[in-house]
Amino acid sequence: MASDARRIVPIVPAASAAEGDCAGAEPFALLVLGDSMAPEFADGDVIVVEPEGLADDGAFVVAQVDGDWALRQLVRAADGWRLCALNPAFPAAAISDLSAVRGVVIQKSRPGRRSTVKRYIE
Repeated sequence: MASDARRIVPIVPAASAAEGDCAGAEPFALLVLGDSMAPEFADGDVIVVEPEGLADDGAFVVAQVDGDWALRQLVRAADGWRLCALNPAFPAAAISDLSAVRGVVIQKSRPGRRSTVKRYIE
């Protein structure tokens, strides 16, 4: 292989991933933007999300509600569930079931600092 050879990584459309070209159930990483989940998650933190994780009361989850994606804490309510921000300046969103939840946060870290890794499941 020549020293200037480049490795090409194909980008697979979501439709192909659903057909089995990609392992959609594997954990993935996201960058936290904003302060809606402060103080637990700061702007710039990296979170690892398990798509098939156990979404239970108190878990930190990534969810899609009304076309928007959000990192929130899942809270059981009498009439279903709520997606709650830790920052009180952001309103909670009521959901009737867990279909909006796309994954459970299993780890967070601050880029460039190995000592700041925190795991949320064992």
